[in-house]
Amino acid sequence: MRTFSPKSADISRAWHVVDAEGLVLGRLASEVAKVLRGKHKPIYAPHVDTGDFVVVVNAARIAVDPKKGADKRYYRHSGYPGGLRSETLAELMARDPERVIRLAVKGMLPKGPLGRRMIKKLKIHAGPTHPHAAQQPQPLVLPYARRARTA
Repeated sequence: MRTFSPKSADISRAWHVVDAEGLVLGRLASEVAKVLRGKHKPIYAPHVDTGDFVVVVNAARIAVDPKKGADKRYYRHSGYPGGLRSETLAELMARDPERVIRLAVKGMLPKGPLGRRMIKKLKIHAGPTHPHAAQQPQPLVLPYARRARTA
């Protein structure tokens, strides 16, 4: 039996919307990365981008443990000597909550040109509204993403 390799005509891309309010960051990111890669489809192949588009709303309302918010750090470098900058998760959430989710999902995608093509299908919005209504996104059920525990 020959190995099936999906062609561009075989791939159909759907649009999904995810409400991130109260969801744990890592679990949300892993479920979104799975849909972006196309692992939920029977035609999945690791070397082809078979994934769907994902719209994440309420990115500013994800659940982050206060200890993790203070301890987890994000680093970036300007390229110049002494140009290393860092900020905590809480600071980045206050400044740019979309970036927190984008970085978490990006780390779970393949590195290289294929992963860069996949991350472009992720649309993140801090509030409850999004401009992608014309694509008619369907709500995505995330079986393993859980709401944060309230103590």
